[in-house]
Amino acid sequence: MLPRLTLPVVSSVPVTCPANPKTTYNDLMRVPEHLVAEIIDGVLYSQPRPAPRHSRTSFALMGHLAGPFDFGINGPGGWIILNGPELHLGSDVIVSDIAGWRCERMVDVPESSFVDIAPDWVCEILSPRTQTLDRTRKMVIYAREGVKNTWLVDPIEQTQEVYRLHTEGWLRVAMYHGDAVVRAVPFDAIEIKLATLWWVSSRA
Repeated sequence: MLPRLTLPVVSSVPVTCPANPKTTYNDLMRVPEHLVAEIIDGVLYSQPRPAPRHSRTSFALMGHLAGPFDFGINGPGGWIILNGPELHLGSDVIVSDIAGWRCERMVDVPESSFVDIAPDWVCEILSPRTQTLDRTRKMVIYAREGVKNTWLVDPIEQTQEVYRLHTEGWLRVAMYHGDAVVRAVPFDAIEIKLATLWWVSSRA
């Protein structure tokens, strides 16, 4: 049996990171445009934009999913998938690497610069700089908002972790590595060759 991730489904802010009621969206808007800014548990975070290896993995994964699930090309359709959306989830402002909504929950793409509907699926592309935040505080918020599925993809370690939300928290239902060919919920209608997600210096 695969281990449960010990992140409870909670609505309270972790005691190790008390909310700062003075942190506002105006504070986030003052962050320079070359940085990615988020407000998580009342704390303003900013970091440089993703490194090329990170961006390449995100682009490749979007390429696998957009046709079959967003456009219904050789696949079931029924999804809206966005790259790097700004999510307003309660008082938290999160930028996910990729997020997806079933069409019955998001009838059309909002005209605003952000989305305030919790996704049905999110994917975080891990980096040494962001993986602790991705694995802890952001996962707690996604659980709180009822996000059903989360993927954590690490382009350096070449791994994909697949999580499903249960009543007690996140359950890791699968972990893949290297050049595995996978069918991962909620997009298990297609196969994904993980090798296509990793940057290599030359390709055959």
